[in-house]
Amino acid sequence: MQGHKWFAAVYDRMTAPAERGFLKHVRKEIAGGASGRVLEIGAGTGANFAYYQDGLEVVATEPDPFMMRKAEDRAGEAKARIELKQASAAKLPFEDASFDTVVGTLVMCSVDDQAEALAEVRRVLKPGGEYRFFEHVRYENPIGALSQTLIAPFWGWVGAGCHPNRRTVDSIRDAGFEVTRVEFSMPTPPIPPMIFTRPHALGFATPRND
Repeated sequence: MQGHKWFAAVYDRMTAPAERGFLKHVRKEIAGGASGRVLEIGAGTGANFAYYQDGLEVVATEPDPFMMRKAEDRAGEAKARIELKQASAAKLPFEDASFDTVVGTLVMCSVDDQAEALAEVRRVLKPGGEYRFFEHVRYENPIGALSQTLIAPFWGWVGAGCHPNRRTVDSIRDAGFEVTRVEFSMPTPPIPPMIFTRPHALGFATPRND
């Protein structure tokens, strides 16, 4: 799989201020509350690994080989049992209904096709399973949304395919999930470049039976 070597090299340093601030609380809630057999999609450099519960069984997928190399170190340091697999969220190499929980943080902005990836999340979740997510999403404010749309081509180029203007919560519902909880927030300063990756949505969803 094609990777983004330079992006992987700078990612942790670029996100360090956010990780020391609001993201540690997000990861504690999203990853720290995961239970049963867990799948993490788009694990990146493994920033969630330290927050999983002691002894938890976690399979973590990541398509980028350069991100994977960084995640391997964090997997070895985690209290949970982390198994890493190089795989895209759109083509998960797992049987149907094989996980109790799927975790995804800052993933759906950069998948090629949200519907395809979310269909895979739904497929691998057991009945009654839970998708725990944290994503940056499109502004409801028209001016904010327009700024995201205008910057999107450049943002995708510098951000390894990141789309700043996606209606991800709507996509989750459209993929056959009931969103049982969602909270929107703007924890980052309203200045470039952070202004383009707000607001944030933290939520939980379960597959509908339709």
